[in-house]
Amino acid sequence: MNPLFNDMLGEATRLTQGGNLQAATELIQRALRGEAAPASAGTAPATARAATGFVIDAETRVIDEPAAPAAGDAPAAPRAAPASATEQWRSGSFTHQGRQLAYKLYVPPTTTATTAPRPLVLMLHGCTQGPDDFAAGTRMNTLAREAGVLVLYPEQTQHANAQKCWNWFKSQHQQRGRGEPALLAGLTRQVMAEHDVDPARVYVAGLSAGGAMADIMGRTYPDLFAAVGVHSGLAAGAAADLPSALAAMRSGAPAGAASGPAVRPVIVFHGDADSTVNHANGAAVVNAARGAQQVTGTAQATQGQAPNRQRHTHTVHRAADGSPAIEYWQLHGGAHAWSGGSAAGSYTAPGGVDASAEMLRFFLSHRRPPTP
Repeated sequence: MNPLFNDMLGEATRLTQGGNLQAATELIQRALRGEAAPASAGTAPATARAATGFVIDAETRVIDEPAAPAAGDAPAAPRAAPASATEQWRSGSFTHQGRQLAYKLYVPPTTTATTAPRPLVLMLHGCTQGPDDFAAGTRMNTLAREAGVLVLYPEQTQHANAQKCWNWFKSQHQQRGRGEPALLAGLTRQVMAEHDVDPARVYVAGLSAGGAMADIMGRTYPDLFAAVGVHSGLAAGAAADLPSALAAMRSGAPAGAASGPAVRPVIVFHGDADSTVNHANGAAVVNAARGAQQVTGTAQATQGQAPNRQRHTHTVHRAADGSPAIEYWQLHGGAHAWSGGSAAGSYTAPGGVDASAEMLRFFLSHRRPPTP
């Protein structure tokens, strides 16, 4: 990692501990954009996108404050023409505990053969992103069309986080029944009820801050999600405030930081050249899952190369029944971007291993066992 980047994040941590949150936020934004710290500068726009990665928020708002009204329920125009009259790209909003959350929902076309309840994937975007951008970049809707899967994209608000990050690093958003986990679980259940979703095939995935929140969702709601996908994210419990979040992003969380009573099967992607979220965090997600699932035996590792010639190591840890309980895709030379994504969206690495296809394959091989 760039020494200047480390120095600037270290100074941001010092400013935060001293109570100067505005200056700390400005410095973090400059560090992730690769800029030097000036003697005097204004705050960067909240919508700025860092060339080298995402920004986390230094604000301390309470999650359950009523937010400004989100977009209405009128359908929004999709990016591409639907494959059939029944294919939908719908806009909606959901309210829980005084907070309103806008979302987009992809509904694949139905046929006369489509009679059984269908799977659902909850997709959590990274900082500064939104549903349309994330859907375009991951190409998940294209794959979901073929597999008959619904895909739900909630949108974080700037009221809750100035950079539109999910608040994975705040303790009130790491617990069942509180904050963003409760909000996202409630939205998921509403969509399940409205669209005849198979309750045994509901999954969650995310990128960066969204990946960190996906791991939190898998641990806090194992009775809702059958499997979890984490791309360039961090393990649940990796941080409890801004200074510990910066430390985890820079160097990885302390051993044993991940927490949670249970965890579902998990698939992890992380580039070992990620200068925004250290790749040690991907390994931490895997190790926490191994401990929670008590996975034993020798892992199977294979080497491969993607169409863009990027090499990767694919490691599989199997459950007692032989099924893949944990998959870890180490992307050698990979940066902070969704592997195999489309240039139509932000933070993507076109030509890499198709993370969306591999996640969907992994997800659909797992069903959530019946609740005792």
